[in-house]
Amino acid sequence: MFTVCLLTRCDVIDELTKFNMEYNAAIEIKSTANLNLPFDVFTPDVETNSESEFEVNDTRKDLIEDIRLRKLELDITAPSDQDFSFLESVEVFISAEGLDEIKIAYIKQVPETIGNSLSLDVENIDIKEYIKKDKFNLRLNTVTDKVLTNDCSIAVKSIFFVDAKILGI
Repeated sequence: MFTVCLLTRCDVIDELTKFNMEYNAAIEIKSTANLNLPFDVFTPDVETNSESEFEVNDTRKDLIEDIRLRKLELDITAPSDQDFSFLESVEVFISAEGLDEIKIAYIKQVPETIGNSLSLDVENIDIKEYIKKDKFNLRLNTVTDKVLTNDCSIAVKSIFFVDAKILGI
C-alpha cells in the first residue's frame, strides 16, 4: 500500500515539472514571380528568456530532461484577404549558436483550400539544447505553386513541451 501511495505521489510531482513554453515570431514573404522554386525566409532572433521561464515553473536549465515542439502554426496577418494556397510546401528549421540546424516541422502538400491559418506536422525530437540558449532562429524553406502578388506578413506561433527532472533527481 505504501509503495502505491509513493508511486502515485511521485507521478503527481512529475506532472508539476512538465509545462509548455510559447514563442512567437513574425516573417514576411515578398511578392514573387518564381514558381516551384524553394526559397528561405528567416525569423528575427527569438529571445528565449528560458532561465526566467524555467524559474517561473520551479526548475532550472540543468534540470531540463527534454523539450519537444508540440505545435507550430502559421497565421497570415496581412493582407487580410490572403490565404496559404500560394504555397506548395513548407519546412521549418531551428538553429542556435554552436548547434547544427535541424528540421522541426513541415507540411509536404499545402491543401488548396487551407485559408489563412496553417498547422504544420512536427518532428518528435528533443531540442532542449536550442531552447536553453539565449536565442534561436527559425528558417522556413518554402515552395510556391502560385504567384504571390502582394507581400505577405505571417505570424509564426510555436508551443514547446518541457519536461524537467523531479526535484533534481
